[in-house]
Amino acid sequence: MPAKKKSRAVARTTSGKKNTVMAMVAYILFFVPLLTKDKNDPFVKFHVKQALVLLIASVVVNVAESLLAQLPMLGWVASGLIGLIVSVFFLVLWVMGVMNALNGKMEELPVIGKYADRLKF
Repeated sequence: MPAKKKSRAVARTTSGKKNTVMAMVAYILFFVPLLTKDKNDPFVKFHVKQALVLLIASVVVNVAESLLAQLPMLGWVASGLIGLIVSVFFLVLWVMGVMNALNGKMEELPVIGKYADRLKF
């Protein structure tokens, strides 16, 4: 039997639209929602953590790619191809996160979303 996708239902309140906007803003500038009074909202906090993990993963992969690019010839080609593939992958994850936030879903991003639960703040 296939594993079920981990999803969390979110109850919307009267301030739900504002929280949705703050959750979406987290994917553009993750720290902005942490500076507002919405920082304790579980929905906003979930998306801030998802966005932060996405940012960290992107930076780590880009650093590794730039180190690979230091290798003559093969490194240049490999880092270019890997960079293109990884950039598209992270763009897709980013769009998925923004869409989840706008639709009021607390759904983990594929591959990297499970690491967001480990962040404590």
